[in-house]
Amino acid sequence: MKTRIACLFCLLAGTITVRAQQIEPAKTNQLIDLAGTIGSSQGSGALSYVYNWRIGKKRKIEAGLGLRLTSVAGTKLTYTTAGPARLTRSFTTPFVIFFAGQKTENWDTLTVQRPFVNALNVTINLGYRFNQKLSAGFNIDLIGATFGQKSSSVFQSNGSTSTDAASKPTAFSLLLTGDHDRGSLNSEFFLKYQINGKWGVRAIYQFLFTEYTAGSVRQTAADGTVIERFRNKANNFGLGLSYSF
Repeated sequence: MKTRIACLFCLLAGTITVRAQQIEPAKTNQLIDLAGTIGSSQGSGALSYVYNWRIGKKRKIEAGLGLRLTSVAGTKLTYTTAGPARLTRSFTTPFVIFFAGQKTENWDTLTVQRPFVNALNVTINLGYRFNQKLSAGFNIDLIGATFGQKSSSVFQSNGSTSTDAASKPTAFSLLLTGDHDRGSLNSEFFLKYQINGKWGVRAIYQFLFTEYTAGSVRQTAADGTVIERFRNKANNFGLGLSYSF
């Protein structure tokens, strides 16, 4: 009898151990994600690879790096003066520049008729797992390159209007925060539901910068600074589908 009880106890302990091992999340996570968003006069699609480390006692925090290709298309998008930040913001301290006032009196505009931008950037990713099914996170582009089609555009400066036949996407992208940034940068806040061990869906709020460099027209600021870069800032919403492996 005692032998049977001991065997039963060992079997039960083994089952509990196996289940605990199955439930405990892995130390790392890799995934492919496909996302689509839509906003005013534009839409975007993004394909990402993400490698996360799971940290903390219960491995609820996810932090990692990735690579993302974001494609953006629109019609007659208005791009405003992209900087330097001392001309477009009331103060220029990195990171807190988000809270600075905007000097709209120093803005000129470049209305790009058929913008099409493809930005390939390295990303940084941060997330928190509430449970096995639900998580939330944030990601943002850090550095990369942009390519896309040239487009005609309408330039407005100091009440005068002219045309530019060959505005083009700014080639180099770099996250420096706020109006210090260069190029086209994608960032997302998201809520994710894990359908099963492999597939998950995300609800996305996207803050998206795209940037064009004028071909033949230039803005000349009051201090003599010559400006050729113009930026569109968009708040978009969308969905994503991810596959973990």
